[in-house]
Amino acid sequence: MSKILIIYSSVHGQTRKVTEHLKQHLESFGDQVTCTSIDAVPALEAFDKVVLGASIRHGKHHPAVYHFISQNMQALNDKVSSFFSVSLVARKPAKNTPETNPYMQAFLAKTSWKPKLLAVFGGNLDYQGYNALDRNIIRFIMWITKGPTAPDTRVEYTDWDKVSEYASQLHQL
Repeated sequence: MSKILIIYSSVHGQTRKVTEHLKQHLESFGDQVTCTSIDAVPALEAFDKVVLGASIRHGKHHPAVYHFISQNMQALNDKVSSFFSVSLVARKPAKNTPETNPYMQAFLAKTSWKPKLLAVFGGNLDYQGYNALDRNIIRFIMWITKGPTAPDTRVEYTDWDKVSEYASQLHQL
């Protein structure tokens, strides 16, 4: 049994939803899991494993993700740690692995943190859930990338079996 901290940075809630799914699976293995927003992280010393999950918004992870990493680099390197990213670009089979996802590659190039395990998950597309600016930006990006653009579109691209497999891998670390 491990004490695991899962920290999430989520804009529209899908990364938080992935976090809750991970928690359920890890607890079924007997792990003790705490989930928290990146804005309210407890002391890392109390945990055996630290997982950080972050969504992509307008092509970037939130600056708080990089700030958290820089402030906690030593603890992250001393513990078993993992990082996962959630994005709409990961809906595409050619971009849904850490090796092929451009946002994961940009993340790895931007930080010196070397998590033991990486994962990429597709996000959730819900035009009605976005404000007007986000809705128009995302529709434009989806038009460019040949995704759905109808204003009433609601599609969850998260592969929950893949999230469950990631939970198993986290447990085994």
